[in-house]
Amino acid sequence: MVKIEAIIKPFKLEEVRKALLEIGVQVMTVFEVKGFGRQKGHIETYRSASYTVNFEPDLMLTLSVNDDQGKEVVKTIQNTALTGKIGDGKLFVTRLEYA
Repeated sequence: MVKIEAIIKPFKLEEVRKALLEIGVQVMTVFEVKGFGRQKGHIETYRSASYTVNFEPDLMLTLSVNDDQGKEVVKTIQNTALTGKIGDGKLFVTRLEYA
């Protein structure tokens, strides 16, 4: 088995979920996370006060699948979560000894 962790943009969650269901993945865990990367944050203004947002909101999907399904899951997440912009996220695949 492999454990797949994917960092994606929140607005891509439903699209990724539907694509994973189509290939037979029915179980995943979703975490709300914040990340700091090449985009270096941005400045926001609220009630005429400016402040820097260093951490961007993201989601982390965690799922465990059989070895033979791992590559298909990774490809599906890559194809559906990709926006082509900085901050698209990361995919991590780890072999599981025990589950």
